[in-house]
Amino acid sequence: MTGRSVRFVVVAASVLLSACAADKPESGVDPRDANQVARGTTLYGAHCASCHGARLEGQPDWRRRLPNGRLPAPPHDDSGHTWHHPDADLLAMIRNGIVPPLAPEGYKSDMPAFAGTLSDDDMRAALAYIQSHWSPEILAVRERMLEQRKR
Repeated sequence: MTGRSVRFVVVAASVLLSACAADKPESGVDPRDANQVARGTTLYGAHCASCHGARLEGQPDWRRRLPNGRLPAPPHDDSGHTWHHPDADLLAMIRNGIVPPLAPEGYKSDMPAFAGTLSDDDMRAALAYIQSHWSPEILAVRERMLEQRKR
């Protein structure tokens, strides 16, 4: 291979990699990435399903406070509100639990902080698994809603 051919291959590879990177979401959460979703399936089952449900259905009466004043775990399917939040906020909730600034000061939640238990890649994979279950309609509404927040 000549020097010119090598340069062509390097430039072509760079362009291709840039195009692929541009298609990947900024947060690194990609429900279209089969490998990330597969990894997230296992992580969700091990760390999330006991509260949020094996089918992402949440706990019964999730909008009604328990006797201890806390709310039950919400669903992560289309019927819940998870899809209303930007990925950065969802990842912060997974990492730190439900604490300020994402909740009022003194808010009590049973959501554990997974920092130290799950890596950032693990958290993104679990979130990719959740998002892979959202309907095309919810994904479209979410995209429009998040775009409006940026303005």
